[in-house]
Amino acid sequence: QLAESGGGLVQPGGSLTLSCAVGDGALDLYSIAWFRQDPGKGREGVACISESDGSTTYADSVKDRFTISRDKAKNMVYLQMNSLNPDDTGVYYCAAVWAAAVERMCFVSSFWNHWGQGTQVTVSS
Repeated sequence: QLAESGGGLVQPGGSLTLSCAVGDGALDLYSIAWFRQDPGKGREGVACISESDGSTTYADSVKDRFTISRDKAKNMVYLQMNSLNPDDTGVYYCAAVWAAAVERMCFVSSFWNHWGQGTQVTVSS
């Protein structure tokens, strides 16, 4: 069970933090990813965090701007997004898979078998 929140309208250059609430204790079993999808485009992997050691992987398009993190005590995963631009617009989804290390499969949407409903992020002036 995944539930995203925190989306909204932000100006170019602004920041936004998305949250993904996961089931109690899920972060001890599941790795988590963030994907995004804009109308007319495919679903794009953005970032993921491995259950085993918390290692993170980022798409080149968001590297050094986005940060994925987790709080096991709160059963939450976050995506801090800085220096946003219109290309970052889309519906953002968090996804989960029962796997310890996911670096190689981070951006393969078919690998992730649990999905939230998504939250809209719009970057526009």
